Amino acid sequence: MTNAEDVVRYLQDNPGFFEEYAELLAQIYIPHPHGGRAIPIAERQILTLREKSRMLEGKLAELIQFGEENDAIGEKMHRLCLALLPAGELQATLQALYYNLREDFAVPHAALRLWPADAGAAAGGGAEFAPVSAELRSYAAGLEHPVCGAEANPEVLAWFGDTGAQLRSVGSIPLRGADKASIGMLVLASEDAQRFYPEMGTLYLQRLGELLSAALARHL
Repeated sequence: MTNAEDVVRYLQDNPGFFEEYAELLAQIYIPHPHGGRAIPIAERQILTLREKSRMLEGKLAELIQFGEENDAIGEKMHRLCLALLPAGELQATLQALYYNLREDFAVPHAALRLWPADAGAAAGGGAEFAPVSAELRSYAAGLEHPVCGAEANPEVLAWFGDTGAQLRSVGSIPLRGADKASIGMLVLASEDAQRFYPEMGTLYLQRLGELLSAALARHL
């Protein structure tokens, strides 16, 4: 007895079948994809094409949206770069960083730690040069790319003071000097659990880390 797979294989191997039996197309009725009456196979093909068209339109709209979002982020990165370039002192560099993260990127909380002790002394200290445990330095040195998620090291949360208890997502960005040695870590945080989620892309966070590392190299 011929089964469905045999029929499918036969039609695939004989593309001229419906040319030879064209009247058969008008006699075949199949169920409507959304229930109800039976419809001719030709009408069913039209419905399938319409569904594929809607699906492609949805994908195109999604790609356009992603493109527009990437363009917007690129513009923000460009403005941050222009703000960091003329900063002649470390404090001016940090002010430009924090201002652009807050006002342009809408990042509600950011904390930075740098660990070349001699650079901290030369810069007059500051929260950015507060002591950091050897374990955290090792963790930052081992990061090959930024990491996002809901969980954060308690030591890192302490950088944000009383706000640390309300934070629900963080993005940790490793910083490196010209010799690729670890020089610090920038942490972005939010009360929104979906702001820095584990599956998000980190390309622009990576670029942010590289840009900041280059800007800090003049002072460290």
